[in-house]
Formats: sequence, structure tokens, C-alpha cells
Amino acid sequence: MLILGLNGSPNTNGNTAFMLNKALEAAKELGADTKLIHVAEHVATADPLFCNACSNPCAGVCYQGTSLGDLLELIKTADGIILGSPVYFGTVAAPMKLLWDKSRALRKEKALVDVVGAAISVGASRFGGQELTLRSLQDIMLVHGMTLVGDGAFENDPGHHGACAQRPADGDPQAAERCRVLGRRVAEVALATASLRKRKKG
Repeated sequence: MLILGLNGSPNTNGNTAFMLNKALEAAKELGADTKLIHVAEHVATADPLFCNACSNPCAGVCYQGTSLGDLLELIKTADGIILGSPVYFGTVAAPMKLLWDKSRALRKEKALVDVVGAAISVGASRFGGQELTLRSLQDIMLVHGMTLVGDGAFENDPGHHGACAQRPADGDPQAAERCRVLGRRVAEVALATASLRKRKKG
């Protein structure tokens, strides 16, 4: 079972990475293989940088032979994906949006149907657009047919839509535990739905 944490922040060692690491630690405790990926490093290799819908269906020509292409291939193998983004102007940061704009070929292949997804966000203020950012991340995953988790664990909950924090995340007393709850939930649901993805791959 592979759970990916996709860091949509331009910062590789900031608040979003901190939160994703907490979630991935909890997923790993349930036996998952985990990997944290800094999206900004990969999307920058696409040419052109912005999706212009140059072909329909998408042929993926803008990222062939790049690390973005390698990342999209890795994403196709995941059982669970946790998206993390800081709040930028009330929504997701540009690297994360660029990644999913480039994912049209995956949608064509239905590569992420039944993959378990969850979202994490962090803002500069207590009510700084975190839940709106979570919902934007969830909308992206719903377009791919993913199975979303948020509030709903029996023992505890990460928050209604996912895990949120106020910057600095390591100083937010609830942030780390809510990320851990979310990471455990992703791993639990990924394990319970493994047969759906095997059917797809088989």
C-alpha cells in the first residue's frame, strides 16, 4: 500500500511539509509505504509550464521525459494521496494547481478512480481560508473519481473537511494530531478498498 503526500507549497521545509509528514507517519504505522513529494520541483520541468489544452484527449507531450512525467506515473500507482497546500489568496498555491492542470491524461485513463484522497491546509491566520483551500483540493480529487475522507473516524476527527492549521503549524496545538488522524484514516480506507483498485489494474 502506497500513500503519497503531495506538498503544494513552494517551500520544501515549511508548514505544509510539517503537516504532511505527520499524516504520513501515522499511515506508515499502519503498514503503508509513504513518500513526501515537493510538487514545485517537478511542475517546473514542464514545457510549456501552463496547460493550454493543446490536445484532446491529452497526449502528455509537455511533460514527456521530465520529472513531472515521472511524478504523474508515480501518482498512478498510489493507493492513497494526501494533498497539502498553504492558503494563497484564499485557495491552493500555484504548484499544486499546475500539477493537476497537467493531469488530464490521468483522468482520461481513469487512473485515480477509487484512490483514497484527503486534504491538508495551513494559513497565516486562524480563519485564513483553510477550509476553502481544502474544498478546492477535494474538488480536484472528485474530478478524478477519488474516494475522499475527512471527518468520520470513530475515535477522533481531523476536522470537518480535513486537517487545518494556523502558521506556524508546529506551534498549533491541534494541528499535528489532526494530521495524524487524517493519515490513519487514509491508510485504513485504502486498505479496506484495495480490491476496487486491484479490479481496475487487473
